Amino acid sequence: MQPRASIPAQKLASAALIVTSFLSVLVFDLPGHLSNDSVLQLLEGRTGVYGGWHPPLMSWLLGLADAVAPGAGLFVCFNAALFFGSLFSLLWTRPRVSWAAVPAIVLCCSLPQILIYQGIVWKDVLFANAAIAGFICLAHAGERWANARLRFSLIGLGFLLFALAALTRQNGLVMPLVGVAALTLLAHRQAGEKTRIAPLAYGLGALCGLAAFLFAAHAALQTRVRGDDGTAAQLTALQAYDIAGALQRQPSLDLAEFRRADPALETYVRATWPANYSLRWVDTLEDTFHALPVSSPVFAAAVQSQWGDLVTRHTPLYLHVRLTVFRWVFLTPHMADDVCLPYSLGVSGAREDMRALGIGERWTATDDALDDYASGFLGTPLMSHATYAVLAFLALAILAGRRRPADMAIASMLVAALLFASSFFFISISCDYRYLYALDLSALTALVYLSMDFDASALARRLSRIRRAASP
Repeated sequence: MQPRASIPAQKLASAALIVTSFLSVLVFDLPGHLSNDSVLQLLEGRTGVYGGWHPPLMSWLLGLADAVAPGAGLFVCFNAALFFGSLFSLLWTRPRVSWAAVPAIVLCCSLPQILIYQGIVWKDVLFANAAIAGFICLAHAGERWANARLRFSLIGLGFLLFALAALTRQNGLVMPLVGVAALTLLAHRQAGEKTRIAPLAYGLGALCGLAAFLFAAHAALQTRVRGDDGTAAQLTALQAYDIAGALQRQPSLDLAEFRRADPALETYVRATWPANYSLRWVDTLEDTFHALPVSSPVFAAAVQSQWGDLVTRHTPLYLHVRLTVFRWVFLTPHMADDVCLPYSLGVSGAREDMRALGIGERWTATDDALDDYASGFLGTPLMSHATYAVLAFLALAILAGRRRPADMAIASMLVAALLFASSFFFISISCDYRYLYALDLSALTALVYLSMDFDASALARRLSRIRRAASP
């Protein structure tokens, strides 16, 4: 009987650091940080009645966790375990792990995006964790393709996680769609030039299965939604936000569609919308909706028509408005002065919602210490989506040259994160940092993955060859 191979010290040290980071999140962040949205979703989960403004899956999961242990603590444990468990498993995608992984893990896990965000009860965090875990499942499937049972189990788990991500955010469908493309590429790589049917079968099978599951899950969750259609209301708010921004930049903009619907509507919009428009968020503009001189269905139809006119007849103006809004959410220029919310600590929410839950506001000494720690990162490159976009592109360049099965899955994760972030060019209505959180977390995950097989001597040899080639 052969002795069992020991785990190298580098891998043990990296694994210990990931476990320590997970435990640190639990120690510092439990029972979870709840903002107004979090409190509302926890209340929806406890009552089993969803308002429709947020995707109901988050409320449903909070309700399940709350039924076992009142509050959001169990949900935070599950959510953080999803991310750290996925990161931990990456250590077993490589035959060996470099010591470079140790400082990479320490750096990444000490950033507010992990140390604090993993304890915040936001759908943005759940979305990012589920999507990243899905791609990591594909990475393992690619490395273990020869084991059919394990391969299909990992693919199935990966797409279950992709479905979780898609049901968590309205624009989250980009993640599973890129996942389908990644699976097709992995299958093509394994099949080689022998057949093109098998890769297409994998892709189409995953797409059909995903579509069926999303349809069934959405239909089931919608049975508990009460009130107006939140998606329709959010679309109207987005379109009104674009019109208000255009009016602020060009007060003489023709509002023919509003005038056609009701001359009083045009007068009201011109008098209130530009003054209440804010690059910070749409909330100040929504306050004007309650006093509109027309009924909601007429208003929504008029906004849609006027927005269509803005996009088609005043395209440069529309793109300028969108570019300015996207700059605020991507670069968050005013995050350090709390104009754009960088993170959320403690517990706060609507008074009536907190009373119904039987909880009060919370701000402890630990929250105060976390706030002091995180505020030191504000205004620095380490708390900037632009930094992680650059990191994502650099990682993509490295992964594209290696083309290992796991590399293809991690590269696909980065492509999906960049596409997801780009979608906010068209839909952003607030500059809070959390909206592009998936981009930061994907780039940090890729950094840890690349550090696992970093070879300093090979890099030195490559640089030496470049210097010799460049010398006369």
